[in-house]
Amino acid sequence: MELLQGTTIFWLGHSTVLVQTPKGTNILIDPFIAQNPKYPRGFQLPEKIHYILLTHGHGDHMSDAVPVAAKHHATVVAVYELAAYMEARGVAKAIGMNLGGTVQLDDVAATMVEAKHSAGAQDEEGTHYVGVAAGFVLSIMNGPVLYHAGDTAVFGDMKLIAGLYHPQVAMLPIGGHFTMGPKEAALAASFLEPQVILPLHFGTFPPLKGTPEELVKLVGPSIHVAKLAPGDSL
Repeated sequence: MELLQGTTIFWLGHSTVLVQTPKGTNILIDPFIAQNPKYPRGFQLPEKIHYILLTHGHGDHMSDAVPVAAKHHATVVAVYELAAYMEARGVAKAIGMNLGGTVQLDDVAATMVEAKHSAGAQDEEGTHYVGVAAGFVLSIMNGPVLYHAGDTAVFGDMKLIAGLYHPQVAMLPIGGHFTMGPKEAALAASFLEPQVILPLHFGTFPPLKGTPEELVKLVGPSIHVAKLAPGDSL
């Protein structure tokens, strides 16, 4: 796909995405692997994952962050409180940031933006406050701008994300029940005006009933909806 300019985006089921930049930076977003029924079991992560980005503290978005960070020598990037929680769970290197902030991750400027969702982390000791839910805008040097919305409802300030960052690829949850469904995602697309939508967070569990086909009908031909199987890439 020409607009990606050498960047590759792998969808690994649910909301787990691997971004590989033309310069070779590997960024894994929301690793949900071992208990993810949609994770492509034959898929091999790169030997080196440079950064793991976490949108929020729910288990279906960060349950594999600790083992993946250890195995692949990755730095975890998350909202400040979640980064501290990850360090307490054994992550060796973490970067805490907050909404509106940007950190430079080699050839990628990662900006943390708002999401509308709950965000507590649960473990054997109970439920913990680990900051707020977020999304990430990834501005790749000499490449495209990507937006991973995390888990979210549609909200009007997506227009600010469009105005500030102009994402060309929007990775949006469409399953419904816990996030927006196709109807809301189509409105989000009208706010964001991306060229491509990669649907996330659908079909993994029975309540997540929204489908890419529904979204295609709602957004029309002006936006390409990428209908990938887990393990496939843009």
